[in-house]
Amino acid sequence: MVCAESKLTHSVVFRASQGRKQRWVARSFLCVAGEANTGRKTGPPPLRKQEMSLSLHHLFLALFLLTLGKNVLGQEECAKTLVKSCADCIKSGPKCAWCKQLDYIKQGEPEWKRCDTEAKLKQSFCNETNIIFPSSHHILLANKPLSTNRRHQDQNNVRREPVQVQPQEVQLLLRPGLQHSFQIRFRLAEDYPVDLYYLMDLSYSMNDDLNNVKRLGNSLLRTLRQITSRARIGFGSFVDKTVLPFTNTNPDRLKKPCPEKENQCQPAFGFKHVLSLTENGDEFNHEVAAQNISGNLDQPEGSLDAIMQSVVCGDKIGWGNSTRLLVLTTDAGFHMAGDGKLGSIFEPNDGKCHLDESLTYSKNNEMDYPSVGQVANKLAENNIQAIFAVTKNVEPVYTRLKEIIPKSEVGVLSNDSSNVVELIKGAYNKLSSNVILSHDELPEGITVHYTSDCDGGHTPSPRGICNNVGIGKEVVFTVTVTALECMEKKTFNIGPLGFREKTKVNVETRCQCECDDDLSADKKRCSGHGRINCGACSCDLGYMGHKCDCKVGDKDETHLKEACRPDNMTAECSGQGECTCGQCMCHSGADGRIIYGQYCNCNDRDCEVHNNKLCGGNGKCRCNVCICDTGYEGSACQCKISTQACRKGDGSVCSNRGKCECNSCHCQGGYKPPLCETCPGCPSPCPAAASCIECLGFEKGPLRKNCTQSCGHIQHKTVANLTAKKPCRERDSEGCWMVFTMNELNGFDNYGVVILDKRECPEPVSIGAVVGGAFAGVALIGLLILITIKGIMRYQDLQEYKKFEQERSKAAWSENVSPMYQAATTTVLNPNYTGD
Repeated sequence: MVCAESKLTHSVVFRASQGRKQRWVARSFLCVAGEANTGRKTGPPPLRKQEMSLSLHHLFLALFLLTLGKNVLGQEECAKTLVKSCADCIKSGPKCAWCKQLDYIKQGEPEWKRCDTEAKLKQSFCNETNIIFPSSHHILLANKPLSTNRRHQDQNNVRREPVQVQPQEVQLLLRPGLQHSFQIRFRLAEDYPVDLYYLMDLSYSMNDDLNNVKRLGNSLLRTLRQITSRARIGFGSFVDKTVLPFTNTNPDRLKKPCPEKENQCQPAFGFKHVLSLTENGDEFNHEVAAQNISGNLDQPEGSLDAIMQSVVCGDKIGWGNSTRLLVLTTDAGFHMAGDGKLGSIFEPNDGKCHLDESLTYSKNNEMDYPSVGQVANKLAENNIQAIFAVTKNVEPVYTRLKEIIPKSEVGVLSNDSSNVVELIKGAYNKLSSNVILSHDELPEGITVHYTSDCDGGHTPSPRGICNNVGIGKEVVFTVTVTALECMEKKTFNIGPLGFREKTKVNVETRCQCECDDDLSADKKRCSGHGRINCGACSCDLGYMGHKCDCKVGDKDETHLKEACRPDNMTAECSGQGECTCGQCMCHSGADGRIIYGQYCNCNDRDCEVHNNKLCGGNGKCRCNVCICDTGYEGSACQCKISTQACRKGDGSVCSNRGKCECNSCHCQGGYKPPLCETCPGCPSPCPAAASCIECLGFEKGPLRKNCTQSCGHIQHKTVANLTAKKPCRERDSEGCWMVFTMNELNGFDNYGVVILDKRECPEPVSIGAVVGGAFAGVALIGLLILITIKGIMRYQDLQEYKKFEQERSKAAWSENVSPMYQAATTTVLNPNYTGD
């Protein structure tokens, strides 16, 4: 089904807290098929027969659900069983009213019969003057008219602050669950003051831009004064955190972070407030002219740090009662919450002002960057509109940021910022012409939605939005507020984003009745032990009952009421009677049903229905249970008594493992229909029967002394040969294998067993062979150990010997004569001998 846009009506509801139960407020969507109001056909193409049938089916289903929903809602409008007073009644639903007429309820009827819709109370002959129906309304506490002239003067020509929002304060008295609407008017005043704070990135890449900004003051003021005669400008600058990896922390580079060729360079810094808001353009030029460029390492800057301090340090910036603009100029992206951890900064940003005496951000290297959400909240909280004047390369980044920060604009700077004045003018015109009505954080239990009247037509809008609103043009917003429950006095503000003017909304809930009772009737109606409160008796201490005629005395009233319910999980008298002096006085049903029983828990119409007949027409309903006629059974007496389909060949019913109801077995213990013969999930019975098999078949085992008593559920016989394919095999107490088969009989744990008369026992073990083998094994192991040790020692000796032989073969011996040696022969030459 196609819905024309002009025929789509919706109601958008803001919830005060997610996850809280929302009472009496529903989202409704009405879609009317047909042609849009455009002068041409916009409907869907003709449907095929099958599609048309399906569409009609869906239409009828939707109508049925809508009718059902209305019935359900109607039934739940007044939770009557919980109502005991007028205050309870008006809390139980937004359409509930209370009849205070003295003779409205009859003897034995509950007080909650006084609570119903106005129409039903009138039908029940409650006089209209006796119907209590508190409604919601509002009171205008401050309602100054909107400004209409440029000078903002009153009738006595006394200048006053312009008024752009009306009313200024409203008091809402709300019935829980009942919506109430009032109007807020807005008119953009002429000659409204403007404050513009120019926040500039002074990283080195903005060097050429700074030269242009130094001459910007007077031209910027001239442009602003085309809009208003009261314009002020201020200036602040920023770079980034002065820790690694954001800034070079070498002492020399901290003092001069610019390239060597740059002579005029100031030390690295985070944010610095330079000039408070002023009307003097020359002063702006003078202060900005004294600024020098700085620098850092990475591409993103500390823009969010600078915005946060510019916003929250209002007394130092000098923000006034004006349209507040914050212009951020940069050619780079921004760091955000979490990036500070790269520089070992773990303390989250606290969103507070931290400017020291030199107007420099003192917590620059101690606190992390703020998150985008923090910045958006602080801008909205302080009614400041942001203009991001950025270069083309980072325009997508700040466009995404604009989507998160309401009332903000993005403009593209030229490479040297020469177009900044025109950029600011264009952004201001866009911001001022878009009016977005919104509220601050709602108290719990309150919902708000808006309808905007921007040009004489009513357009539902989730935040109250009007575009292209010119100066002097009035727009009207209808604000609908709902209190979901009773609460103490709450307060919240509604106003256009970016403007200081707000409407203060005080909310009080009407949860008590103002009945103006006839006090002269107290003594007669309340047995002299109470007073009339909205037509019902409010008893003195020690008395209770409709007419305060039940004397409680020393008994605790709570204890008496406990006697009117079977347990703490059940309502008093099952919600169908009144507890009087510890006994239930049952009410009559709305359709004539007779309610009875100790706790009013019985009636003779709430039994099961079969074939559209109570108890199938084959029984009587007694205390919510069918008592069947002879020959019938079932919870709704829907079956004739028969067991034919439940009987086995042996005549047993459901194998004695279930009940035959309506000629069908309802098995127990995991057994399955149709005759409860099989139990797929039951374990094998063989292991559990092993002890009985041992005593029955072989008169052995732990049960042999009382075998008949312990194993009476087993019928057995012994055979010489067993032909079963998969017999049971279990060990007995002597370790022998017993072979047998088991056949389950009727009932539970009854078996027929066939036992093979011979056990499979292992041959006895020779003790001598075991001892001899063990001794031989020990001896062999010992011998192997000795051989292994000897082998290891032999191997080590061979290795040492080889090493010795290698060293000996490498030795080189030389022959030397001792210096102490003297030969035994001495030769002496005769000096006179000539050889002749």
